[in-house]
Amino acid sequence: MLARTTQPPPATFSDARIELSGVTRRFTSPTGEAFTALHDVDLTIEPGTFCAIVGPTGCGKSTTLGMISGLDRPTAGAARVGGTPVSGITPGTSFMFQADALLPWKSVLANVGLGPMFRHLSKRQAHQLARDWIRRVGLAGFENHYPHQLSGGMRKRVSLAAALINEPSILLMDEPFGALDVQTKAIMSNELLALWEQTRPTVVFITHDLEEAIALADVVVVMTARPGTVKARYEIDLPRPRGAVQEIRFEPRFLELHQQIWQSLREEVEQAYAQTAAPQEGPRP
Repeated sequence: MLARTTQPPPATFSDARIELSGVTRRFTSPTGEAFTALHDVDLTIEPGTFCAIVGPTGCGKSTTLGMISGLDRPTAGAARVGGTPVSGITPGTSFMFQADALLPWKSVLANVGLGPMFRHLSKRQAHQLARDWIRRVGLAGFENHYPHQLSGGMRKRVSLAAALINEPSILLMDEPFGALDVQTKAIMSNELLALWEQTRPTVVFITHDLEEAIALADVVVVMTARPGTVKARYEIDLPRPRGAVQEIRFEPRFLELHQQIWQSLREEVEQAYAQTAAPQEGPRP
């Protein structure tokens, strides 16, 4: 066990390579029927890569994060991180969920400081680190506020600080900005990129917003309608640092990439809509 006065060392760079090989995940519905969320997914994400995954609703994007994090297990196939099969909660991983995963009875300072305390730092050390991260996300002065006293965008900043404070080698983000207004989403996207540039964890970012995916990512992965599998992978060759996401969306290369990827994604969105509009028709093979 680590001493309380020692901060756990961050995972090495090579530990952040993600590999999904032939991953299939089946569930049982409330009526007892089996259905397949993911089918034969092959996906490799190199260390330090910002990967965005897009696809229609119900295609297994969040389930994919579960395979990587160890919160779920494949029915078939294998998930590996750093070359090691995922058999439990993946070390060095932080998860940012769609909803705020903040404890309402704890202050901003206490919420952000929870991670370091779980990793055996003293309360004083954890709060010292937490104050630094609260400052980095632009919330200095709000350390003693509680979640209900913050706006939605401010709560997302707290969640981002809580996810990054342990300097994870892998950051999993499940539509973290989906509930925000357009202006706040743009601000949070800019802040995320600035913070990611500092430590370069491997990021897997789930989103329904194709513009957001292209503006943020090195790689955009398109998934098929359920049962989800990888349909296409696109390298985003926009230079880094990207600058303001509001401005990059007007660049010619951005527009070219958007048109190219949308052509592939649109087919899957239409297929998913057809599945829900005509449920008597089974999912495509």
